[in-house]
Amino acid sequence: MNILKYKAFTATLLVIAYSCSSPQKQAEQVTETQQPEWQQLFNGKDLEGWIPKISGHPVNDNFGNTFRVEDGLLTVAYDQYDSFRYQYGHLFYKEKFSKYIIATEYRFVGEQATGGEGWAERNSGIMVHGQDPATMTVEQDFPISIEVQLLGGLGSGKRPTANLCTPGTHVFLGDSLFTDHCINSTSPTFDGEVWVRVETLVLGDSLIRHYVNGMNVLEYTRPQVGGGVVNGFDPAAKHDGMALTEGWISLQSESHPIQFRKVALMNLEGMEVPEGYRK
Repeated sequence: MNILKYKAFTATLLVIAYSCSSPQKQAEQVTETQQPEWQQLFNGKDLEGWIPKISGHPVNDNFGNTFRVEDGLLTVAYDQYDSFRYQYGHLFYKEKFSKYIIATEYRFVGEQATGGEGWAERNSGIMVHGQDPATMTVEQDFPISIEVQLLGGLGSGKRPTANLCTPGTHVFLGDSLFTDHCINSTSPTFDGEVWVRVETLVLGDSLIRHYVNGMNVLEYTRPQVGGGVVNGFDPAAKHDGMALTEGWISLQSESHPIQFRKVALMNLEGMEVPEGYRK
């Protein structure tokens, strides 16, 4: 048998062997070859696929060109505001997710907008398991969501990043329901205009874990609707005690300019958690 005929014969045997295997075995073979991959949510050119919602303005009104792309960076800026006036904003990705890793690389830049509150200096966030932006009222300040709070150092003292805040939500820390608004992570403080990578592992309503530059800095379980620190919402959108199994992701505007050079998502639906995120 010449080499070409031998290769063809071998390939035929492999096809027959696979087709004769059980459906379960075939599924196992396919699953073994599937690996979750990073999906770039920000294309580096424009805000395609993103939806702005700013307090005091309807969905899709990008007031003051708050969210924009400058030099390939997703930028939150306030140079067209005369005063911030509590106009908290969120830039939502166009679809919701349940089990995933969301990764961002960010830095704070410049000075806080006039009228921004003291606590909001070098302060922003990544909202996960958030409500549909279409269900937010015009005056609503924050989406009902879990906030991965991003903080920058103020030049002295400790100020960790990738903390937890809970607008309209609760979580469990260990076996206890956590009803305070925020809790700090164990991350270092990052002063100046340095790039920081924050990743958040979200597994439905079971586990959420925060990583800073690859280090696990905070984890909690059983995210659910409840509590306050969200204003102007439609009561029909807030069902206290409801488990948060999925939701929208958004980037926050809280009065201090911030830039993102990467926003990527690894969809884990039907996949195993990658080894590097298991602790």
